[in-house]
Amino acid sequence: MASITKRGPYQFQAQVRRKGYPTQNKTFETRKEALDWATGVEAQMTNGTFIDRSELERTTFGDLLERYEKDETPHKRGWETELVRIRALKKHPLAARFLSTLRKTDFANYRDERLKTCCAETVRRELVIISAVFTTAKELWEIPLESPLAGVRWPTRGQHRERRLEGDEEARLLEAASQSRTPALRLCIILAIETGMRSGEMVNLRWEQIDLRKSIIRLDKTKNGDARTVPLSARAEAAIRELTQQASGRLTTFHDARGLRKAFKLACERAGISGLRPHDLRHEAASQLAPRMETATLAKVLGWKTLQMAMRYYNPTDEELVRAVRAPAAKVSGDADIAVGG
Repeated sequence: MASITKRGPYQFQAQVRRKGYPTQNKTFETRKEALDWATGVEAQMTNGTFIDRSELERTTFGDLLERYEKDETPHKRGWETELVRIRALKKHPLAARFLSTLRKTDFANYRDERLKTCCAETVRRELVIISAVFTTAKELWEIPLESPLAGVRWPTRGQHRERRLEGDEEARLLEAASQSRTPALRLCIILAIETGMRSGEMVNLRWEQIDLRKSIIRLDKTKNGDARTVPLSARAEAAIRELTQQASGRLTTFHDARGLRKAFKLACERAGISGLRPHDLRHEAASQLAPRMETATLAKVLGWKTLQMAMRYYNPTDEELVRAVRAPAAKVSGDADIAVGG
C-alpha cells in the first residue's frame, strides 16, 4: 500500500509497502510526482516486473571499482596494469556518480575525452575494464544493473605496430643502457631482442628459473596462462652471466613492467631514438627468428597459442623480403652450376 507524507516545503515522501517486497521510499517536490511514482511501483509489483533499484541509488561507480579492485583484480595475471587503470578511473568524476544516474552518454563522453590525450588502443583497454566491472556486478554480485556501456561505440582498433630497430639504434640503445643506474636494463634489452621475452616476464625473473647448464629460462606463468621454456642464445646467456646476483634472488631491481618502460624511455632519449617501445623488441626478435625456423617452432619459442600471431609479430623489412625471394633462386642456380660442372 502506498502512502504520501509531507516532510516540509516541496518535500513529499512516497512509501510503498507490500508483502514479499522491500519497502520503497522516495522523496519528490510535489505530491503528484510522489503519487505517480508510487502508483508505478505498485503496478510493477502487481505485474511481477518490479526490480528493487535502491541499491543502485546508494552505490557509486567508485564503489564498484573498489570492490572489483579488491575481489577480482588480484587473481589476474595482468593485475599490475589493471590496478593502475582502476585507480585512475577511481579519480574520474564518474566514480562519484550513483549507479542509478549513469547513462550511455556518460561513457560516450568519457571515450571522447580520453581519445583527446590517449591512443585508441589505450581507451579500448580502459573500456574493457569498465565493461568487466559492470558484468561482474550483474552476474556475480547480483546487482540489478544493466551496463551503461551497451550501445557505446568503441574506438576502432589501430594498426598493429611494426616498429623495429633501424640502422645503429641497437648499438646506441645498449650504450645508453650501459650508462643507466640500473644494470639490468641492458640485460632486459638483450633478452628482448634475442628471446622475445615480454617486459613483465623479464622484470619478475628469479635466478632459480635460469638453467645456464641447459641454456634455458623456465617461465611458470606467462600472459597466455601456460608455462614456457625460453631457449637462450649465446649472446643472451653471456649477458646473464655478466650480471651480479642480488640477495633478493631477482635478476632486476625493477618493481614492475612500468619501471622497465620508464628506464627504457630515458635510455631512448639519451640515445636520440624516438618512437621505440620495449614491446617493439619482441617484434624485432620474432622478425629475426622467423627466417631461421619453422612457424610452429617460432610459436613455441615466443609463447603463442595460435600460428596467426606469427603474422602479427613477423615484420620483415623490404630488404629482408627481397633477400627471402632471391635466396632460393640463388641456391637453385648454384646447384645447377654444380650439376653441370660435375
